Amino acid sequence: MRTTRSVPARPALIVALALATASSLLLTPGAAGADPLPVTREGSALDDRAAEAPASAARRALAAPEETTSAGPAARGYPRRQTLSPDPGNPGDKSLKLGLTPYHAIAPKLNALQRLGDRVSVEVTGRSAGGHRLYLVTVTAPETARQARAQDRMRELIENAPASAAKSREIKRAYKTPVFVNNNIHGDEWEGTDASLKIIEQLATARDAKTRDLLAHSRLYFNITANPDGRIAGTRSNANGFDLNRDFVTASQPESRAMRWIELDKQPAVLLDLHGYVNGTLIEPTTPPHGENYEYDLFLKHTYANALGMESAVNALGYTPAKDGVEPAQIPFRDQEEGWDDWPPIFTPQYAAFHGTVAAHTVEIPLAVNNEEYDELPVPELRRRSAVNTAVAGAAIRATLNHVREHRASLVADQIEVFRRGATGAPQVPVSPETVPGVPGIGPEDVYTTTFPRAYVIPPGGSRTQRSAPAAARLVDHLLANDVRVTRATRPFRLAGRTYPKGSYVVDLHQPKRGMANVLLADGRDISGKVSVMYDISGWSLGRLWGATVRQVPSGSLKGAPLRPVTEAAPVARVPGHGDLRLRLTDPREVAALNSLLQQGITVRRAPDGSAIVPASARRAALMAARTHDVSFTATRHTGGTPLHRLRVAAAVTPGELFALREMGFEVTPVSTAVLNAGFDWSGTDVLMVSAGLDPAALTAAARGALDAFLDDHGLVGRGATGAALNAATDRLAVKPVEGNPDANGVVRTRNTGGITHGAPAHTFVYAPLWFTDLGPGVRAEQSYATGNPLVSGHWRPLRDGTGGPAAAAGKASVVSGGRTVLFGTEPLFRDHPKGEFPQVAGALFTAAHSGSAKENG
Repeated sequence: MRTTRSVPARPALIVALALATASSLLLTPGAAGADPLPVTREGSALDDRAAEAPASAARRALAAPEETTSAGPAARGYPRRQTLSPDPGNPGDKSLKLGLTPYHAIAPKLNALQRLGDRVSVEVTGRSAGGHRLYLVTVTAPETARQARAQDRMRELIENAPASAAKSREIKRAYKTPVFVNNNIHGDEWEGTDASLKIIEQLATARDAKTRDLLAHSRLYFNITANPDGRIAGTRSNANGFDLNRDFVTASQPESRAMRWIELDKQPAVLLDLHGYVNGTLIEPTTPPHGENYEYDLFLKHTYANALGMESAVNALGYTPAKDGVEPAQIPFRDQEEGWDDWPPIFTPQYAAFHGTVAAHTVEIPLAVNNEEYDELPVPELRRRSAVNTAVAGAAIRATLNHVREHRASLVADQIEVFRRGATGAPQVPVSPETVPGVPGIGPEDVYTTTFPRAYVIPPGGSRTQRSAPAAARLVDHLLANDVRVTRATRPFRLAGRTYPKGSYVVDLHQPKRGMANVLLADGRDISGKVSVMYDISGWSLGRLWGATVRQVPSGSLKGAPLRPVTEAAPVARVPGHGDLRLRLTDPREVAALNSLLQQGITVRRAPDGSAIVPASARRAALMAARTHDVSFTATRHTGGTPLHRLRVAAAVTPGELFALREMGFEVTPVSTAVLNAGFDWSGTDVLMVSAGLDPAALTAAARGALDAFLDDHGLVGRGATGAALNAATDRLAVKPVEGNPDANGVVRTRNTGGITHGAPAHTFVYAPLWFTDLGPGVRAEQSYATGNPLVSGHWRPLRDGTGGPAAAAGKASVVSGGRTVLFGTEPLFRDHPKGEFPQVAGALFTAAHSGSAKENG
């Protein structure tokens, strides 16, 4: 885990915020006594663990999302009661050791809470990757169906007609401020769940005037556990091995999609995301760099004010370093220079900001009870710490609810202003002491704004000059799923001097959620010179990494353009009626379609350009594959070259890579050093892929002998330092791997020169970039980093000795191949995100499995 930099506090006048700390709902602290723990960040974004996720979890995550139990807009009032069936008791639930609520006790608890009165409702928003129900609790004063419809209407007016909403007396008088409390997104950070359950119980029965006022003018939404898989197993990740607090841009996991649904359906003005563990309690807002695509002046105004209230409430619990091992709370914006930024939209609060949330916080509660502490500390100490953490989380929630009760008018007004700026194309307002009064220490280092283009155009694809049609369709559907408005051209049109074909998609940036559209589609920015290190990734562009052509239109007018709104992308599926068929393999959906044909035993050949040739006799199967995966086949006279067969892949890879491989339809068996040492049967394997968790030096003699025997006649695809180390240990490709700055990450420009990268985008993603020099005989450079500065967006600095930077990588090979070996220095499957890069790995697997002698270039 990285350590947060201990830096001098910003020069600041500490502004006190008066909050009522005496409340009928304030939780009481428990007894304590322990040494304080160092302040730590949540850990490196670079994952070196070998994935172990079962295929069943991947299939569940890839399946269509389940319908929620909400009856839809304006259908019912509140409360909305339902009786939840119990889950089987699980004595292995890791929560039990901490004296916290195990997952199997949550459903009975929610049933009991609904019986306490008429304020508590429960919905099931879906299921986790591991199959566990996801519960959303709503706490509010009762509403008739008519009143609920009025709330829905006002909420829609706020987003869709913000100018009218700003003038609406009904909204000022009657709109209930939506508040979202998200718990346990990291499974081994448990206590937010228990704090929320306690507060829900108190809210359900409290009769004091403040509670009645709060519930009459607010809807409070509690995501009880965002990650039940991890809660049960005591892991940070879900059953697929994904960190859900890094998945919002990609939304690969069902839990992330459930949280996205809450954001869209409830439109919270305020959000808390409860985490652990940083001592003292770490309360957002964060250090620079700040996200440049949202309205940061409004975000900082409310987030800082609420942070002061939470700080006051947490410190008022009375815990001390000497008595309890609890340090005073800290606000990074005020207390630190850098190290905990809010730059990428992958975190819950940052993602929420693009849906109009104006006060959003990660809160890191103080005392560690996970990892080695969970295994090594005595149970009484663990439970003492958990009680402290639960009280701290409860204090943060209570302070937030107090803030909402006292400031609901300005919270809603500024949410409306977020959408108004987007809809009208109004300029952003840079933060300054004048624009955000009351927030101390604002300086030029906090000013991050962007110039929004007038629009983006996504051509439909399918021609020789465009990217693949499946990529365009997937990108459009993803934009729509994120509540970005998209239109489609009914005929050819010209815009800003360029002609676009009929069927092109247009994203007008004059829309309420322009920030969401731009943060997904824009290139991003090189921020290497802004700060010394980033908390997590710094570049993520769907416009560059998802495989579709995306044209930015800087300025101009869309007036008169033949555009109609769409609710989904047009289907791509097509199969010609005659002749053999050609399937491009430039998109993961096309690879999945190919693998579905190979699994049926259909003879498919690989053409010299990397596409797949399917015989006319398999037309019926091709039609089914086209419909299932929404891909297009074309007629061809080519008969193809190398016969392809279904690949069985042994993979020592990260969870994101394993998921991406399965998403493309490969049959994958996870392996690691431990699995090989236990006696792995190689007879059912065609090719090995390695990027994490396999150390040849740690293998037993028998395991190493079996690995060497396999690699004598089979292919290897390696990625990163681990893959390069295995290549060297097994004497395959004659290359010299050079490791760049291990913290460097982002979107980089590349030059594709080989068959494996044929048709790949001219950009890829890197984290801890690697490149190859001293290429031996027979070693081909499939791809190279661009000359000059290859970094487009992200953070990539040289190391202190001047090595490892982008200048050192420029022009060097990033992907190499030879015989049955392919090595990647890039991250083409990172967290299941850079969809346009996936086919490079598919091509590498097929090449490694179908080429000649494995050691011909060794």
